[in-house]
Amino acid sequence: MSEKRLRRRTPVRYKQVKHIIEEITSHTGLNIDISSKFLEKGHFDGKDILLVDKKIMAFLVSVGDEKIWFPTIRGILEWKPDTRWAAVDHGAIPFLMNGADCMGAGIHLAHESIEKGEIIWIKDQEHSKPLAIGMATVSGLDMIKMVKGKAIETIHWIGDELWELET
Repeated sequence: MSEKRLRRRTPVRYKQVKHIIEEITSHTGLNIDISSKFLEKGHFDGKDILLVDKKIMAFLVSVGDEKIWFPTIRGILEWKPDTRWAAVDHGAIPFLMNGADCMGAGIHLAHESIEKGEIIWIKDQEHSKPLAIGMATVSGLDMIKMVKGKAIETIHWIGDELWELET
């Protein structure tokens, strides 16, 4: 059992997190309306998080020298973005579920707009369900061509402590 827990959980008003929603919108192309939801901010394992109706829907991710807000896997499931994704075959799924980085050989499709260093989400090629969030180490076009090497550094996956956290 982990000693990590959700800390500094504070209810907030929509106008206090509007900039977060605008940032998530710019990264995912979504039109997210959570103005009538119960909103909270918190902190877990060194990451700031946004809770919507008591579900962890977004977190603050470090990308080089900057930090950006991006949906968690629960956020991806709820909001269903159609950009910044890479699709992996069935063979890669067990490795991703253990927190492994995503290798290029397992990626068969990727959104063409992905650039090196961007935060993206990884989905199952067959069912289009989100599996993990990570940082691209190569562009989307290069991911598809890869036969060996790491394509995505995994940050958050189904089954990790953030996913398992009870709110």
